[in-house]
Amino acid sequence: MTVFRVKNRLPWRTAWNIARRDLSTRFRGLRLLLACLVLGVGAISAIGTLTGSIERELASKGREILGGDVELKLWQRDLSPEQLAAFSRYGQVSRGYRMQAIASRGELTAPVALKAVDSNWPLYGSLSLIDGRKVGAPPPGSVWITKGTAARLDLKVGDVFRISDRKVIVGGVIDADPEQMSEGFALGDVAICAIDLPGEAGLTVPGAMYRSAVRVRFDNPRRDPDQVVNALKIRFGDGAFDTRTRKAASPATARFVNRMGQFLVLVGLAALMIAGIGIGGGVSSYLEARRTSIATLKVLGATSGDIARIYLLQVGAAALTGSLGGIALGVLVTPLLASALGTLLPVSAGFIVSPAALATAAAYGLLVALVFVAPPLARARAFPAMALMRAQVSPLATDRKALVLPVGLGVVAILALALSNAEQPVVTIGYLAGGAALFALLALVGVVIGKLAARLPRPRDPMLRTGLANLHRPGAKTGALVTALGFGLSAFVLIAAVQTSVDANIRKTMPARAPDFFVLDVPPDSVARFRDTIEQTVPHATVKLVPNLRGRILAYGPKDHMTRVSSLGELPENAWALQGERGLTYSVDVPEGSAVTAGHWWPMLYRGEPLVSVDEKFADAVGLKVGDYLTVGVLGVERTARVAALRRIDWDTLGFNFVLVFSPNTLADAPHHLAATIEVPRGTPTAGLLSKLAHAFPSSSVIETGGLLRNAQTLLSQMAAAVLAAASVTVLAGLAVLLGAIAAARASRAYDNVILRVLGASRRQLLIALLAEYGLLTSALAFVAMAAGSGMAWAVVVKLFEFDWLPDWPRVFAVLGAGIVLVLIFALAGSLPLLRAKPARVLREL
Repeated sequence: MTVFRVKNRLPWRTAWNIARRDLSTRFRGLRLLLACLVLGVGAISAIGTLTGSIERELASKGREILGGDVELKLWQRDLSPEQLAAFSRYGQVSRGYRMQAIASRGELTAPVALKAVDSNWPLYGSLSLIDGRKVGAPPPGSVWITKGTAARLDLKVGDVFRISDRKVIVGGVIDADPEQMSEGFALGDVAICAIDLPGEAGLTVPGAMYRSAVRVRFDNPRRDPDQVVNALKIRFGDGAFDTRTRKAASPATARFVNRMGQFLVLVGLAALMIAGIGIGGGVSSYLEARRTSIATLKVLGATSGDIARIYLLQVGAAALTGSLGGIALGVLVTPLLASALGTLLPVSAGFIVSPAALATAAAYGLLVALVFVAPPLARARAFPAMALMRAQVSPLATDRKALVLPVGLGVVAILALALSNAEQPVVTIGYLAGGAALFALLALVGVVIGKLAARLPRPRDPMLRTGLANLHRPGAKTGALVTALGFGLSAFVLIAAVQTSVDANIRKTMPARAPDFFVLDVPPDSVARFRDTIEQTVPHATVKLVPNLRGRILAYGPKDHMTRVSSLGELPENAWALQGERGLTYSVDVPEGSAVTAGHWWPMLYRGEPLVSVDEKFADAVGLKVGDYLTVGVLGVERTARVAALRRIDWDTLGFNFVLVFSPNTLADAPHHLAATIEVPRGTPTAGLLSKLAHAFPSSSVIETGGLLRNAQTLLSQMAAAVLAAASVTVLAGLAVLLGAIAAARASRAYDNVILRVLGASRRQLLIALLAEYGLLTSALAFVAMAAGSGMAWAVVVKLFEFDWLPDWPRVFAVLGAGIVLVLIFALAGSLPLLRAKPARVLREL
């Protein structure tokens, strides 16, 4: 037996020996702490490891993903000889084209994203074919195609097919293209050909819709690509071309990974915040069960500091074990996530270990444990032995001053750690502040419920009266229950609101009305023949044709004080049309699906000053008004027009929706082709139309929207499922906390139930009292959970995902109701052992 000497501090070794003897190898009594930490730390470690791996791949393979150190892109034209010469001075250059085209074999057709490359391609890396070859550009007359195109056209290596009107040979089937992520969205699988093919097939004639892409491999690998880009822009102007560097080879992918990674980290933090409540409740129950041992140690001379050291070591061992278990879980789960995302994102297969991500996750777990373990430990250390002996009838209070240092430091450290890894610090601060505010609100609600319960009239039914009294009697667990139930129910609301909003945004994004076919690059002199071909194949089809050009907004605003886009340090919010080149058109009439909301449309035979109509949302984002001016660069030529009208655009269709529509006299002289939509009467067969158009207009690209919409729907549905699966971690943490809180309340109520049983109360009466207590609590907390969960869901949906706030309130209320029912079921299930216990045996153990 250890002998304590008054005023002597117990050595750490001795404290550990006492703690180790009392600590079960199965951590009995601390399993809730273990479960909560494994869940929360596992989620954050898996998320951090996966996103970190993807970001490292993007950074380390930036050259291969981009296909060079710097890329210059232009629409509908090539670099000028002067621009190409200036670019070539930095190293070896590779030229190429990107465009939509049609591949055909007999009556079979397939849209392809044609990538024409020169003999220098690829500047970095190589293309992998399914037969194991590592190749570069295909020889003239040969094309590398994907498995999807091969299957759709029933092709194998050596077969002949057509791209546009040119016969080509399948030179190989692509297995892995390192540049796939940098190419962006395309209406078809990639097909790689020699650089001369598009010109021979008439796909690069003036006005055709294609992009030229020129890349350079630096002769000095240490050269800073940003400096090269800045030098080129200074010499040729910001609007001369679009640029990308190896540092941001796939900006859309990087942005998606960052946003989704931050959301998942917030999910992990939410799970840990909820788990923290379970940790605090679990440790409170653990120490409550050991109050006699603590009192005995104090009688033997142990100081408050000795008690704190002994039980801090026990809880610390459990917390460290839980954190390590969470890290192990994260490492094991990451390969599953990587295999699921391997076709979409650059992530290595197999086990991925990121020391920084694992250390961050462990730090989060230990800091959360510190914050929520401090209050019960402070209660245990600060009271004398006799107070601990009578804790059942005289509950222990907490010395709040003793909590300032551990809790304050823990909260500050968590905040600093979260902000150091945040892509959007404002959103992270708001999310954490919302969690802290919810915690404070629930603590206040617990106090209010206790005081109201004490003042409410007493029901006549003795069990209802007992249930009401359980909310305010000495030693009541109302505060802990309110906090745990409030966070748990709020998690249900949060997940339901986020999920239904994402689903609604997907449905909104997918148009209610869409044409059956899109056609690009219809020659203006072939419109009559184009319409006749469609009418002969599909009578009564509706054909709409519009001029289709590309241009970049260079300046906007009042005529004498126009703002140059190149001078903007950061683009205004929702001003996405200022980025890169956009689709442009001109029209005599107001386009279908648009309504003029300000200004006036130009007359039919207008010949005056060049005019433009602008989308009202874009105009509001950049501060454009009727009467202001807007300058665009079209094929390298600047054209300025006065804003004559603002329009409201119906974006819910897949028809032609242009942010900028010009008067005909502004753009009609620029080389351009037409784009068309074809709508077929419902029930009319369309077999043969695509192949006839492909053969009659080989330089045009025909796309069926049915498959495109199905693919988009599948992709968006997968994203929604991923969001739901990730956010379910929070629900699991909430369920664990609910179970822990109910178990803790059950343990504290053993004394009361035994006394009531001795006094003659039946099991049915005890169940009624229990249902009355939890029914009152959940009814009051439903309103708090709805408000808090909806608020946090709004922040995630609107501020983080930048979606519209479109929750399905009936489903949200249904999920909240299911959560309440679940709480009552857990409460009943957790109380069954008490109802079966023998009073005499329980009294002997108290």
